[in-house]
Amino acid sequence: MFKKILIANRGEIACRIIKTARRMGIATVAVYSDADARALHVEMADERVHIGPPPAAQSYLLIDKIVAACRQTGADAVHPGYGFLSERSAFATALAAAGIAFIGPNPAAIEAMGDKIESKKRAAAAKVSTVPGYLGVIADADEAVKIAGEVGYPVIIKASAGGGGKGMRIAHSEAEVRDGFARARSEAKSSFGDDRVFIEKFIVNPRHVEIQVLGDKHGHVIHLGERECSIQRRNQKVVEEAPSPLLDEKTRKAMGEQAVALARAVGYDSAGTVEFVAGQDRSFFFLEMNTRLQVEHPVTELVTGIDLVEQMIRVAAGEKLAIRQAEVKLKGWAVEARIYAEDPNRNFLPSTGRLVKYRPPAEQSDNGITVRNDTGVFEGGEISIWYDPMIAKLCTHAATRAEAIAAMAAALDGFYIDGIRHNVPFLSAIMQNPRWISGKLSTGFIAEEFPQGFHGNPLTPALSATLCKVAVVLDHIENRRKRRISIQMTGSPVKFASERTVRLAEEWHEAAAAAMETDYIADLSGWHPGQPVFRGEVGGQDIVVQVRRIANGYRLSHRGVVVDAHVYTRREAELARLMLAKKLADTSKKLLCPMPGLVISIAVSEGQEVKAGEALAIVEAMKMENILRAERDVTVKKINAKKGDSLAVDQVIMEFA
Repeated sequence: MFKKILIANRGEIACRIIKTARRMGIATVAVYSDADARALHVEMADERVHIGPPPAAQSYLLIDKIVAACRQTGADAVHPGYGFLSERSAFATALAAAGIAFIGPNPAAIEAMGDKIESKKRAAAAKVSTVPGYLGVIADADEAVKIAGEVGYPVIIKASAGGGGKGMRIAHSEAEVRDGFARARSEAKSSFGDDRVFIEKFIVNPRHVEIQVLGDKHGHVIHLGERECSIQRRNQKVVEEAPSPLLDEKTRKAMGEQAVALARAVGYDSAGTVEFVAGQDRSFFFLEMNTRLQVEHPVTELVTGIDLVEQMIRVAAGEKLAIRQAEVKLKGWAVEARIYAEDPNRNFLPSTGRLVKYRPPAEQSDNGITVRNDTGVFEGGEISIWYDPMIAKLCTHAATRAEAIAAMAAALDGFYIDGIRHNVPFLSAIMQNPRWISGKLSTGFIAEEFPQGFHGNPLTPALSATLCKVAVVLDHIENRRKRRISIQMTGSPVKFASERTVRLAEEWHEAAAAAMETDYIADLSGWHPGQPVFRGEVGGQDIVVQVRRIANGYRLSHRGVVVDAHVYTRREAELARLMLAKKLADTSKKLLCPMPGLVISIAVSEGQEVKAGEALAIVEAMKMENILRAERDVTVKKINAKKGDSLAVDQVIMEFA
């Protein structure tokens, strides 16, 4: 067995690998860029090596620096995690030449399956169902348009060396093919150092189902069941689960057998994932094979009880798989929600900055419910523009899908993040969505269920009344504390404030009477001012509410609903109703940068007339290119930014006449 493993990665996956290595008694080495000098994975590892400046191309993607770090520390194996160098056959080859073990598949398997074009050819040869498309390398946009017309719209343009939704675009017309081809190539070059793309038919209303495979170096290959990853946005998975609510035993067996056949055909010898696009009728077609550990691997671990990282380490050390196919049993149901640093109310634009507060729900297993949180950040840490915006992967496991979803909803309610924008309210809204709960999914779920974007879950009358009562209780607790501090509370306890009015979502509630029923609202958490989460019981139902102090009240967040609750005495309420609303500054004649990022290009010039919908600029943030378009017909008056500029959120890029 290995004595020391270097993790050629960062963030939550590096932390995840360190945990298993530590349990196995194996020392670990972290590598880090300037941006990650204080990162959690650096703190957790036994040793650490600096490898360069923030851009991945100058640090995490440099093979020679990783090999040098291994030699410097005496690491005898490298785990690549996912992304970065995890699917580079050249990396595995370089490690082998240096006498260092690669904790992943052999270079030949990576070469065959890591290249999306070659993998489809191999899949067809292994008699695996494949999607119609063109598997050759496409030279330019004109050829892409010609091929798309032959395949038939809609089509999907994908990076050959891609993964994680990078370098991928869906096109419904010639114009979208031309634009998508350019963007896909640019993103692929930036993320993977390989700008080759291919085109295939896009299956309408599809589901994304993948099979986890595991092989050793002795020819033994098994599968560990499936994961459904249909809840996606911009081709990036957001919520995953295992097993899939779509599959029956017959389909699961057929998909598993095809995945194993493909893995055997290329001599696969590690953990890998065979991805399928599935129809609502349970038909399925090979999509690609990821020759690495997947982001969503925890849900498979939860339903099988198998530590995939441990199995990868043992296989790389030459051990035989101790697990037989007949021994793999799927127990219960697991759900994973990806917590991202992004603003769902602003079209999910990336958000960077310091984590002023980071309070995830406690990891635990109790009463048949497991809560797991894989993370790579900490309170006080910083989310930078350089890497993926993922903060954490929150997972729940229970006996049934309904119980796992309910546990996830409760866990999200207690996941408190402050200092940056995040998608927790959006994930909470998904957990309440009837279509999600029923399991009637497709990769178009988010676009179809939130066609106008996400602006918070609707506030129902019942929830309005509940949050109103919670606000009054919080106000009462805070006032009681103030009275104690000023020594005003003596003798018998002061009764509940006799008159309290709450303004909630522009509605006024006379809440004192209901809140005075002491047996109606129970404070289960012993909440005190400043505590970010209130846990209580209202009307016999448990409730978890996130609390942020604002002027004259609290910002409350529960199940995807975020509202400001202003608590007043009756006289204060009378005066508050007379206050004029503050007018927002007019920014209609300015293009503001919607997120911190790097200017890739400016598409217009001063004095140019621009039509609505035309591109104005491209800004890159967290490895994604974002096209900023004109919202109406305008004339460009002044341009304040240039290519290569690093911009802050709301910084003025250009002004209009």
